[in-house]
Amino acid sequence: MNVMAGIVDTIFPPRCLVCGELIEQNFAFPLCVNCRNEIHFLTSPLCPICGMPFPAGDGNDHLCSSCLTEKKPYAVARSVAKYDGTILTAIHLFKYQRKIGIGKVLGNIMADFVSGMWEMNAFDVIIPVPLHIKRLHERGFNQAVILARILAKRFKIKLDISSLTRTLRTPPQVGLGRKERLVNVKGAFSVADPNRVEGRRILLVDDVYTTGSTLSECSRVLLAAKAKAVAVLTMARATGEKDAGEKER
Repeated sequence: MNVMAGIVDTIFPPRCLVCGELIEQNFAFPLCVNCRNEIHFLTSPLCPICGMPFPAGDGNDHLCSSCLTEKKPYAVARSVAKYDGTILTAIHLFKYQRKIGIGKVLGNIMADFVSGMWEMNAFDVIIPVPLHIKRLHERGFNQAVILARILAKRFKIKLDISSLTRTLRTPPQVGLGRKERLVNVKGAFSVADPNRVEGRRILLVDDVYTTGSTLSECSRVLLAAKAKAVAVLTMARATGEKDAGEKER
């Protein structure tokens, strides 16, 4: 630690970005021990296609009931952690209280996680799930863009924030079942210039995988524009009906 950093830490001691507690140890991310322990990273057993987690001890990775009965448009989807505890609080602070610094921490956690899972040079471009222009103006930023930008910089992959657009502002998904959500987002997205995605291997990025309806519709639209393949990466995965009550993107 250099002298200036030591002086700054003495005057302004580091605090956890999520709960505000003082951080006594120098971790890679500005989170206290308790908040770090409340991050529930997703590990096997998982569905090998959509990444849905199964209870610990429930055998090896195997297809979930949804992937057994219907083909997903994306090749594979993975999420870093469960949408609970520290991650739920952090995402809400990031999205709804505009704590952009927390978003950057989440992006780096995603990058660390995926670096040990996928060969990132397999992707030609990273595309964040877009917000409708009115929602973007209300919030002031797209949380998926912030996460995707960190991934693109870390792995030196092209970031494309304009090819995939949200053309319809659909009613909130809160309280809707999976089939209703699929209908709700049908036709909500489009590709502005198919030439920019044709033949590309795309990593589609968002903050939360709830039922997968939005991510599936985005993947379908990209593949219809002749993308070669689409993989999905999100920070969090909702694992129950309570989580499906997540606010509108």
